[in-house]
Amino acid sequence: MPQVFSIGPYLVYFWSNEGLPLEPVHVHIAEKRPVQNATKIWITKNQKCIICNNNSNIPERVLNNMMEIIESRSFEVITRWKNAFGSISFYC
Repeated sequence: MPQVFSIGPYLVYFWSNEGLPLEPVHVHIAEKRPVQNATKIWITKNQKCIICNNNSNIPERVLNNMMEIIESRSFEVITRWKNAFGSISFYC
């Protein structure tokens, strides 16, 4: 489970196995520890965030702030994804 970074008590991470074929670049967000069905955020070609789901039930205001942080660090997310998985594709 590669942790990308943390935002307060929330972890922003990838799973070591992101599917075959490899899913488009995204991060999972969960409080304190990784969970299987965590909030999922897609990163777009334009380095913006799209909510896939909010299964961690992160309050909307907190989630919006977190998405702004993820967008500002999207280059880091994309670079770490490529280093972890060897290739990259985007949801849109």
